[in-house]
Amino acid sequence: MYSILLVDDDPDLLAVWHFILSGEGYDVRCAGNGAEALECLRQRVPDLVITDWMMPLLDGAELCRRMRAHPELARVPIFVHTSAPLSQKTGNAWDVCLQKPVPMQVFLTTVGRLCAARR
Repeated sequence: MYSILLVDDDPDLLAVWHFILSGEGYDVRCAGNGAEALECLRQRVPDLVITDWMMPLLDGAELCRRMRAHPELARVPIFVHTSAPLSQKTGNAWDVCLQKPVPMQVFLTTVGRLCAARR
């Protein structure tokens, strides 16, 4: 079973994706912002991090930078899903970036591909 850390400041979106991913057999933990995500990552390294970009306290950009700078987290795939258009100027510290709303089948296919590449 693959483990996923889902990071978003929208509790409704977290609940929906948690329900869907758990139903697909993934072990899912949730965090409401990048700071909470870092605490979760200190406790257990997941197979995949799915994160929003714009969040309070610590945004997706900084979460990605800190993960890539940490030896234990640098190789964990990062899937950014955001309503904000990102450009190359924002850096490329993630593996996949899709703009919200992401169709469920595209989301699940992307998650499956990133998790499989981790093993």
